[in-house]
Amino acid sequence: MIYIYNTIAYFSWFLLKSVAFFQPKIKLFVKGRKETFSILRKSIQKDDPVIWVHVASLGEFEQGLPVIEKLKAQYPLYKIVISFFSPSGYEVKKNSAVADAIVYLPIDTIGNAKRFINTINPKVAIFVKYEIWPNYLKVLAENNIPTILISAIFRKDQVFFKWYGGLMRKALQTFTHFFVQDEKSIELLKGIDLKNSTLSGDTRFDRVSEILQQDNQLSFMDHFKEGSLCFVAGSTWPDDEAIMLPFINETEKNLKFVLAPHNIKPEHIVSLKKSISKTTLLYSELEQHDPSNFDVLIIDTIGLLTKIYSYANIGYVGGAFGTGLHNTLEPAVHGIPVIIGPDYSGFKEAETLVRKEGIIVVQNSLQFNDTMTRLLENPEFAAKTGKVNSDYVTANKGASVQIISYLRTLL
Repeated sequence: MIYIYNTIAYFSWFLLKSVAFFQPKIKLFVKGRKETFSILRKSIQKDDPVIWVHVASLGEFEQGLPVIEKLKAQYPLYKIVISFFSPSGYEVKKNSAVADAIVYLPIDTIGNAKRFINTINPKVAIFVKYEIWPNYLKVLAENNIPTILISAIFRKDQVFFKWYGGLMRKALQTFTHFFVQDEKSIELLKGIDLKNSTLSGDTRFDRVSEILQQDNQLSFMDHFKEGSLCFVAGSTWPDDEAIMLPFINETEKNLKFVLAPHNIKPEHIVSLKKSISKTTLLYSELEQHDPSNFDVLIIDTIGLLTKIYSYANIGYVGGAFGTGLHNTLEPAVHGIPVIIGPDYSGFKEAETLVRKEGIIVVQNSLQFNDTMTRLLENPEFAAKTGKVNSDYVTANKGASVQIISYLRTLL
């Protein structure tokens, strides 16, 4: 099985290099990996003690950040190396000061794994949520490097629990410890004779809770909102925008709208702006206009949504019309009602908050209109709904403290 896996890994790398000529995102994926070892040579010396954290993309980076920041504060002599799999995470965070080196993880071949691990020689390796790479895990185990998986969540339909999942089960067996999000994950691991797990919860609750402690002020939002109620829709896709536009265009309520699309390519932003009949301003146009004169603000940049949510009275999180629901905890932590689309199965916090009635699900424009009207006309209902969300986040904090306590035994 490992022979087949390695053959697929080598062939995939060859194919990706060929496709890179035609696909910009794949080009970043390939080009970035060619720079990994030169970045490491510049950043890490042979005798440096290293903590290695691997994440898939931006969401997992944010998930691991509470642990990374605590490690940085408590172990200042250690160098922290963060590796990404996806360009969508690496390209956003490659210059973050939280780590001493941020790189792409080379494709999971045995040669790459040996070279990478020999180069950084980590004292401990931390994988976040889902990332299971058999060759890297094999080399870590052979070098007796403690390896933990944090914020992990397992489902019965995953390959580890299938009759044909022997290779991936063997990879799981190399982990020193698992910190998981729920009891189901512990039971599934026990079912394949893995009992080295702790129910710690999701570190994302710690991460979003820290948002409340940071300075979230944005002067343009102060001017834009200027005493009005504010609706903020984050990480939206065209299907999300389609159900909101009738309400945005037709409502006569004193309400400001902020739309932060997932796709900020100029052609989409132009099309979205044209579809809105109310006065609409792009973030990129702020220097030429007074935002208080506009009803709708479209955020055609990245990196601001977390702070913008702090100005929201009602939040909407995109992706639940089939593309994949984005982070519902970022608005929820502010104690506001949150609206999403219907496809949220498999997103644990969304499932819980829908059941608790902090998140409201809408299927179409009519339901969106009815929900917005009810929230705006019944402040008590809106406040009760929002409190469900903030209480849920508060009750689930603390995962990173447990993880750091365990890591102290390894460092």
